[in-house]
Amino acid sequence: MTITHAATTLNLASIIEDHARKRPDRTAVIFNDMRFSYGQLNAMANMIANGLVKLGIQKGDHVALSCPNLPYFPMVYFAILKVGAVVVPLNVLFKPREIAYHLNDCDAKAFFCFEGTPELPMAQMGKAGFDEVPGCERMIVMTTNPAGPAPVEGVMTLGQLMYEQQPTFDMAPTRADDTAVMLYTSGTTGQPKGAELTHANMVLNAMITRDLMLPVFDTSPDASNVTLITLPLFHSTGQTAQMNATLFAGGTITLMPRFEPGPVLEVMQRDKVNLWTGVPTMFWALLNYAAANNIDTAPVAANLRLTSSGGAPMPVEVMRQFSDTFGVRVLEGYGLSETSPVAAFNHIDKPSKIGTVGQPLWGVDIICADDDGNPVPTGEKGEILIRGNNVMKGYYKRPDATAEVMRDGWFHTGDIGIFDEDGYLAIVDRKKDMILRGGYNVYPRELEEVLMTHPAISLVAVVGVPDEKMGEEIKAYVVKKPGAELTEAELREWGKEQFAGYKYPRLIEFRDQLPISATGKILKRELR
Repeated sequence: MTITHAATTLNLASIIEDHARKRPDRTAVIFNDMRFSYGQLNAMANMIANGLVKLGIQKGDHVALSCPNLPYFPMVYFAILKVGAVVVPLNVLFKPREIAYHLNDCDAKAFFCFEGTPELPMAQMGKAGFDEVPGCERMIVMTTNPAGPAPVEGVMTLGQLMYEQQPTFDMAPTRADDTAVMLYTSGTTGQPKGAELTHANMVLNAMITRDLMLPVFDTSPDASNVTLITLPLFHSTGQTAQMNATLFAGGTITLMPRFEPGPVLEVMQRDKVNLWTGVPTMFWALLNYAAANNIDTAPVAANLRLTSSGGAPMPVEVMRQFSDTFGVRVLEGYGLSETSPVAAFNHIDKPSKIGTVGQPLWGVDIICADDDGNPVPTGEKGEILIRGNNVMKGYYKRPDATAEVMRDGWFHTGDIGIFDEDGYLAIVDRKKDMILRGGYNVYPRELEEVLMTHPAISLVAVVGVPDEKMGEEIKAYVVKKPGAELTEAELREWGKEQFAGYKYPRLIEFRDQLPISATGKILKRELR
């Protein structure tokens, strides 16, 4: 008989198993008119986990997941974790080239993909990418009709995977330092890299984020604590700070696959939403929609207890107007995929400082440092360095890239910040080249490498330019090859075929040459 020492085990999926035992009938997930209790969510995850084992998926294997904000996401997510495998969430807007890159780079053994819509045929694009990766052995499609046929040939459906599987499962005894989730990020530059986040990283960040919300949580036995998730679940914030934190607390998540101001306000009222997190452009859109359509915000405001924002600095006027209109505080925070993600936050039980991202979380150290890694004095700019229970174990298969950002126990973010005399952190500059478009991180080098494969392009530089609606818009400066014919419209359409919808350059400017430094580098600061 083999005895597993419980002290060495930790699995992120425990957050739903615990509530399935204690309060199985409590609502865990809402989607439109559907309700799933903790008992049902856990049973569905168990059936999927049994199906995965039958397919040969083992502890430590990597399983990719491409799914919008639908109940399928948490069901499959926790099923993969229960097996002891690693969840690799993929952006639902990826095109076949991007899907193939990620499946190959993460060594995925299986790939779950939602069928999509006529406007976004995810299954077709997923199959095209899957076919380019021989090492990925199985593709499973999630459909709106589980009993129906697969929307593409040569794949199985989630219904087939779950057929005759038991609703119980003996969860794998993973260790705290085993990888639980791999989130892809480009870091400061280059091709996307998989940040390996451990069960300890993910559990602790969800737990600490849950604790941040507790002052506004109703802890009575029949409490209703509803979190609306409009940020994508494949993104670290929607996944950890909303889904996992709320489920850890025994609350309810209501899911929306797409952010649209009108429907968001309707769902907030319908489901009596108490908590919501967005990016600044979402707050701006809700305010504008409510004003333009003379919406009575009182029914929404009656239930909202807390909202939070991240991804970009919140304009002071937008924050003030939103707080006044909806009668709720807006708290800002800071984090990265590599930090699980939350690293700092304006705490509920302390005064907020507008223009800051608050103070470090419990168990997290943050300093602003000079080029040698030494802390700079209070009030002076320095690179933000982070260490603590939230920092990743490294980039998958990239020891050099890991060593570049992990030095002397500190994760070097590449962001520039300032601490004030009260220990509040303000972000004053972002990574040198990263573009933040509508809450999505876009890394110019990835776009440039693909644009350079166009037969008519000789040289290209991609930068972000200010945009009132999106925060930043993507602009490509292009030098054509001699004699080549290429229009802005043609290149824009070509870009749509190559990149996810939020990535391709909307703005294009042709030039005879680009500004070059003495060392041969393109001077992007001049282009900006």
